[in-house]
Amino acid sequence: MTHSTSIADLARQLSQRAEAVCRHYLSNGRQQGRYWLVGDVDNAPGRSLYVRLFGPDSGKGAAGKWTDAAVGSHGDLLDLIRHNLGLADVHEAAAEARRFLALPEAPARAMTTASQSPTDSSRRLAAKRLWAMSRPIAGSHAAAYLAERGVTDLAGATASLRFHPACFCRHDDRTRSTYPAMIAAVTDEAGSIHGLHRSWLDPDRPIKALIPEPRRAMGSLLGHGVRFGFDAGQSPDVIAAGEGVETVLSLRQALPRMPMIAALSAAHLGALTLPKGLKRLYIAIEADGAARLSFARLTERARAQGIEAEMLCPTLGDYNDDLRWNGREAIRLALLPQLVAADVRRFAFGVN
Repeated sequence: MTHSTSIADLARQLSQRAEAVCRHYLSNGRQQGRYWLVGDVDNAPGRSLYVRLFGPDSGKGAAGKWTDAAVGSHGDLLDLIRHNLGLADVHEAAAEARRFLALPEAPARAMTTASQSPTDSSRRLAAKRLWAMSRPIAGSHAAAYLAERGVTDLAGATASLRFHPACFCRHDDRTRSTYPAMIAAVTDEAGSIHGLHRSWLDPDRPIKALIPEPRRAMGSLLGHGVRFGFDAGQSPDVIAAGEGVETVLSLRQALPRMPMIAALSAAHLGALTLPKGLKRLYIAIEADGAARLSFARLTERARAQGIEAEMLCPTLGDYNDDLRWNGREAIRLALLPQLVAADVRRFAFGVN
């Protein structure tokens, strides 16, 4: 099978599962008649982007074709996955599509370093530059923001979090402004930075900036995440993984000794690359359908690698809700029956 045929076949298979694709990547939308309606490719609430759920495999009226009426963009479901996850090109989107469809990985593409590196390397370079320009988070406006959200213990997290006092935020092709921002490093298992996550903040108050998209990621994110509590040069045998930075930091308030990874979205959580030597994985879910799908995907991949996978369920919508409304001790007590006995002694009470 040629590479181009493989891409076309993936697009066809995605179109045959258009509703499942939309429910997974565009979970904030809803079906209306023959279409799935949502705000944009980043899964914002709204109705300006519509995806055709039914129709032929190709041509006029094909299933899986989408249009964002607000900005005039359009494409197929491979394009949608690429934009939704911030992937570098259609080949990264194809790899993610194979994971979604539970298909075997394609052989690595034969290409020169010169032809494959510019987009990926420029994204990583931009991320590393912004990281280098950012300050330690301790005592910053970002630390005050986290404290307002109930996250006061940053032990094991400061290596992955920084603060930028005037981070550029692009609103459209012509307009951009600056806001203070919490910066989180997206790394691989070796600790190399592949991207960043930016949370823009209100300049005067410890809350998110009052802009349409106060959180955005940049760089090559697929398979990577924001790591907390990982010791350099060591591969943990037990970790927890979740979606958002604040969700995972909230969970760490109750289990500060357990290494954790924030994958940044439900879709990225399902595609997370698991550390070598891992024996047990706890997956912190959130109260939505996309989280359940990601849990199922990541659990299947973990068990195929001989890794035990367990679910951690918050009492409310997510662990930051639990932290703000119930407190860290309530979270810890609710976690006790969800943890394996050896991990209760090791992580909840600090007994090795």
